[in-house]
Parts: sequence; C-alpha cells; structure tokens
Amino acid sequence: MPFDHLHATVSALKNGLTSLPLGSAMDNTETWQQKFLQSGEPGLQDIAREIGNLQSLLTSGALSARAIGNSLTILGNQTSQVSQQAPDELKKPLLELADLLRRHGGDLLAHDDKKKK
Repeated sequence: MPFDHLHATVSALKNGLTSLPLGSAMDNTETWQQKFLQSGEPGLQDIAREIGNLQSLLTSGALSARAIGNSLTILGNQTSQVSQQAPDELKKPLLELADLLRRHGGDLLAHDDKKKK
C-alpha cells in the first residue's frame, strides 16, 4: 500500500466529499481497488468489492445519499479492521481514513434522514 497515496486520500477526504471532483474520486478509488484485488488478502479484497459498489453508486446517474452513506460507512469499518494487521507506520493514517469514511457516511445518512422528515 503506497504511503503517499494513503496520505493523499486522507487529505482529500479531510476537505470534504464535495471538494473531490468525481473524476479524481473515481481515479483514486480505481487505484485502491486494483491494488486490493491483487493483494490476495481477503480483507483487502472485501474492501475492493465495496469500492466497486461505491463506484457503481457514484456513476449510476441517480445519486442516493443513503446508499452512498452506507457504502462509505462499510468502507470505514472494513478499513478499521484491516488497520489492526497493518504495519505500525500505516495504522494511524488507516484509522484516520476509517474515521473520515464513517463520518462522511454518517453525514450523508443524517442528511438523507432529514430530507425524509
């Protein structure tokens, strides 16, 4: 897992979901998905499959805050689990990434709940 790419992803998410152009977000998720699919590690391959789900949601034409929020939350939980086996230098940025994914996912879910009321 490239350390620089991890930090770039964390930095981008810190600026908020809408600060990422869709093309950049898709390139970023594609890079992670390929690395994780080729890793041979089941936990990373699960993340790759969820990234594929997120990509489908983002390109479906009808964006669903609930579906995207759920996907980001799942990715956050999966990232947190994987961080436990990660090398020490990756644990902190992975946990930060997990927290950001869950926070953004939760924000989308809360926004969707408010819309329905």
